[in-house]
Amino acid sequence: MNAELIFSKKRFHGKGIIEMVIWKLPTKTRERPHGLKYRLVYVVNGERLVGYDNEQGKGDHKHIGSAEIRYSYAGVDI
Repeated sequence: MNAELIFSKKRFHGKGIIEMVIWKLPTKTRERPHGLKYRLVYVVNGERLVGYDNEQGKGDHKHIGSAEIRYSYAGVDI
């Protein structure tokens, strides 16, 4: 995958870390019709509490604790 990194930010928030990374893909796909690969995560003490991503084979989904739930991607302003 020859994706272009278009955004990357990591910051401390309370006792945790928030990280957001976005890549622009060379082509849109059925799984990633918006043409982006992304992850947004909030981690405390090494444990992911909340996360959003579109890992290949899973499409757009979120993690709340140990639950993984599909959601409709609406876009991002960076």
